[in-house]
Amino acid sequence: MLKSVRSRATAGAVFVVAVALLVGALIFLGSLRSALVSSSASAAEATADALSDSIEDTGTNALSEEDDDAVIQIIDSTGSVVASTEEASGVNLSTADEFTIDGDHYYVVSEDVDDTDLRVWVGFEVDDDAIAVVQRLLLIALPLIVLIVGLVTWKVTGRALAPVHRIRAEVDQMGATALDRRVAVPDTGDEIAALAATMNRMLDRIEQGTKTQRQFVSDASHELRSPLATIRQHAELAAAHPEAIEQEELAAVVLGEGKRMQDMVDSLLILARLDEGAHAEWKAVDLDDIALSEAARVRDRVSVDTSGIRAGRVLGDSRLLSHVVRNLVDNATRHARGNIAITVSMNGPQTVLDVEDDGNGIPASDRQRIFERFVRLDESRARDAGGSGLGLAIVHSIVSAHDGAVFAGESRWSGARFTVVLPTAQS
Repeated sequence: MLKSVRSRATAGAVFVVAVALLVGALIFLGSLRSALVSSSASAAEATADALSDSIEDTGTNALSEEDDDAVIQIIDSTGSVVASTEEASGVNLSTADEFTIDGDHYYVVSEDVDDTDLRVWVGFEVDDDAIAVVQRLLLIALPLIVLIVGLVTWKVTGRALAPVHRIRAEVDQMGATALDRRVAVPDTGDEIAALAATMNRMLDRIEQGTKTQRQFVSDASHELRSPLATIRQHAELAAAHPEAIEQEELAAVVLGEGKRMQDMVDSLLILARLDEGAHAEWKAVDLDDIALSEAARVRDRVSVDTSGIRAGRVLGDSRLLSHVVRNLVDNATRHARGNIAITVSMNGPQTVLDVEDDGNGIPASDRQRIFERFVRLDESRARDAGGSGLGLAIVHSIVSAHDGAVFAGESRWSGARFTVVLPTAQS
């Protein structure tokens, strides 16, 4: 069974060419025979015309002057042979238009001469010999042509598919530790080059997905170690010295660390989905409504200035944008001494969100790396204050996914200010 593309292409080309040549040869032989017969008939008609003129002048004696191989008869109205050449003597084939004598084929041409019918029969022997020669030539040429077509097709398809074999070999050699490798893109500009480019884009996605997965596993294993260790230590202490720890205290530690782990896993999942480029269909979102809702949520813990919130509509995912505002507000509330401020404003094609606090602020040298995952600053803004170290990384990833930008700066109280710039939704 033929399995390779090269074999199937060669077999298909050989079959099509063979059928086409066979049909063409049959048509050619038929046309050749018809042309030869027509030529012989024309010659016979010319002979009959010339002979009829001679008979009118000299009578039937004109037949004696013809070639001994000529087959000519003069037949009267009753069908009787009046005169004939030696080759046609002894036969009366007055009703035949085509006949055979001693294995030779003849074609009949009739001409009226003085109430008689002059018949000239021209042999096909020369025509049949020519056709036989042509047939023998075709029997040699056609298989040779089919063979040449097969060899050429095999060679051409092999050269055309060589880049595909190289791509397959290169991809086959790639393993989980060599995802940074890419296949060579030929400079042919054809479908093979497009295939190689598509393969490289797929490898880019696979590499990015693998990095995301590894980053998720690494981050999760790194950050879950601390709460798990805390839970284990308290559990071991309660098991070894039940009197040293209250049940309520143990439950509070377990619940607190469990919530911290749940929040951390949820945050890591959000980051993983954003790293993969997955997002819902964007819709118009009222950023000012989200800001007012978050301000109301933390108003019992800090003083919140919302006087700067104006109408602001952006294009995006309301759930993800709510994460942005909530994380920034929670970060400000956690580090504020008692005051935070939230502002929303529209500036033409951009909508700006500012969240400020009156805490210790962020050093200028840390204002870029604070958006990285699990970055540790000084104790005044450390994760031990209640954060997981992922909130600002989530903010940065979500804002980037919305074609926006986020910056850290100094607030009106010399604390921290986070500014988010997003494209304004077109009305």
